[in-house]
Amino acid sequence: MESDSKKIKNKKNIDKKLVTIIIAFAIVIVISVVLLILVSRKQAALQGADQVIRLSAQGGFTCEYAEAQKLYIYSDGVLKVTTDRIAYLTSSGNEVFSTSVSYNNPRCMIKNERAVVIDVDGYGVTVLDNEKVIYSKPTSGKVKAAYLSDNGMCALVTDAQDAYGQIIIFDADGNQISQWTSYNSGYPISVGFNKDDSSFAVTTVNTSGAVYQPYVRVFNIGEVNGFTTTSDYAIYTIDEPDVFGNVMYLGESLFTFSANKVYMLNNEKLVALDKEFGAIVHVTLVGDKLFIVYADGVDQLNKLAVIDSSATLIYDSEVGSEVNAVAEADGLYALSIDKRIYVFNDSGSVISDISVDEDILRIGFIGNGKLAVVSTGGVHTIDY
Repeated sequence: MESDSKKIKNKKNIDKKLVTIIIAFAIVIVISVVLLILVSRKQAALQGADQVIRLSAQGGFTCEYAEAQKLYIYSDGVLKVTTDRIAYLTSSGNEVFSTSVSYNNPRCMIKNERAVVIDVDGYGVTVLDNEKVIYSKPTSGKVKAAYLSDNGMCALVTDAQDAYGQIIIFDADGNQISQWTSYNSGYPISVGFNKDDSSFAVTTVNTSGAVYQPYVRVFNIGEVNGFTTTSDYAIYTIDEPDVFGNVMYLGESLFTFSANKVYMLNNEKLVALDKEFGAIVHVTLVGDKLFIVYADGVDQLNKLAVIDSSATLIYDSEVGSEVNAVAEADGLYALSIDKRIYVFNDSGSVISDISVDEDILRIGFIGNGKLAVVSTGGVHTIDY
């Protein structure tokens, strides 16, 4: 009996030790998991951009903020656009060529190898490449906006006497091939060319009625008796008041955009996509995709959505607070937001994430895996 009692007592002691060991082991596991979580969070907090760059240490040239505002990334350098002069400079600041102008409010738009400079609410337009001025012309009406095609055509939106406005089309050599005056469709707002310049679309808004009436008008471009000319093809609208602020061809598909909606031409009707965009900030055509920066509401982070030509949403994610500039080239998209620069491929995948130490005004691709940036302190080139 005494032997059995000792055995029972020993067994109880062993059980207590096992329980103690198990509890201690469990405590160690819990502590390890907690530490692992804390370390992971700390590492995540420390993770930032792939690169952190001090712009003043990069190639380029420095300048004052007031001068930097006049610089546009173009080709392998920058265009300096002022009220009396347009100059093309290398990335180190050396002037290649220049031309004199007399513009009160110059604005520059760049597409592929061409740049167009207009005098907003003035009477002039200048188109150039990185070697020379191609043409510079006066206009009869005040210029409101300009748009370039992939192949060098230029569309001007101007006002017109006794009409809402007009669209003037120049071919790549600067010959005027069309002038459409809007008498009934309202104020012309934007123009978009298709890929091969066989057609272009114009958005207008008629404000004469009780509610705004938006339109998209499509024109064909062709040859008649050896001369390039345009012809009216179609007109589209929707059954609700809105304003189409932009229009683009994505392949053969036509898209137009209001402040918070994306419309696609489908079976000869403008149909709004199911996705809601609280406030559209930027729309950029990148290869065969649309890159849309938008915010769900006031004080909300901006998001980036990528849509393909069939109107399928293939990417949608938060990117940051304050958009500074965007750029596209060769199926790549660069977004400067806050003090970060993201470079995406045309599927919406981030291929580079760069942190900079200055505020960015403009960005642009300049080839060989490089971006040029105009910051508040100058012009610099960085690798991505």
